[in-house]
Amino acid sequence: MGYTLEQLRGLVAVAEELHFGRAAARLRMTQPPLSRQIQKLEAAIGVQLLERDNRHVELTPAGEAFLVEARRILAIAEAAPNLAQRIHSGSRGVVRLGFTAASTFGTLGHLLNRLEQQLPEVRIELYEMVTREQIAALASEDLHLGLARPPFDSELFDSRLLHREALLLAVPAEHRLIDLDRPVGAEDLTGEPLIFHSQQKARYFYDLMVSMVPLAQERVVHSVSQVLTMLWLVSANRGVAFVPASATLLRIPNVAFVPLATHVPEPVELHLLWPRHSRNPALARALIALEDISP
Repeated sequence: MGYTLEQLRGLVAVAEELHFGRAAARLRMTQPPLSRQIQKLEAAIGVQLLERDNRHVELTPAGEAFLVEARRILAIAEAAPNLAQRIHSGSRGVVRLGFTAASTFGTLGHLLNRLEQQLPEVRIELYEMVTREQIAALASEDLHLGLARPPFDSELFDSRLLHREALLLAVPAEHRLIDLDRPVGAEDLTGEPLIFHSQQKARYFYDLMVSMVPLAQERVVHSVSQVLTMLWLVSANRGVAFVPASATLLRIPNVAFVPLATHVPEPVELHLLWPRHSRNPALARALIALEDISP
């Protein structure tokens, strides 16, 4: 046989007042029903909780131990409706956020600060993934929000342009192209060993490079997926690499950056991406919080 919240409230009142009459008045009931509540509670758990006679009331050792748990259960029960309301409204909950490694160069931190400020009770869980992995996780609702590169399936996802930046050429320090008085073009790279983004794991940057700066593919000496790896290879004089302007924030030694001649001034895009039909209320609140963050 179980016990009720009313019985627990009765026990707490009697334990705090140590008087059935005062406890009954506090609970706005008469003394006989309160006495019956305590008797039913003791019967339900099979132990005596109170020692009582005509003159005094006190808790048994078992009653003292049970009182601690009774208060905890009541606190949970009283908090549960409010918690459910906050989850339903999206003011509390979890948002699983995917991000590309390059988005950590400033953008991710700014976004997290905004969410923490405006939605302090929403927990943000972070997952570093390339765009291809993010899209699969968003489609299966393993992620709720992504920082990803286009293109996207507009039937499945909605998106918002978050940041736009230039594409630069990373070169070893004291490279001949540093002193060029104009943006570097494809003709300036003749004979240069190239460090490329992986066609499989960094398809966005690979396609962007190929479309922006026509190059001879046979000069590619390394293909990697992360900007940080590219910069360390440049630092080791392994070649030159095409990187987003935000990579300058990394300050890798022995690496300099020169402008590229591209037909679009700031071709590198980072988008906020989310499923069109998400069931997570906290996602809607997060999108409102990030509404005025502009590229």
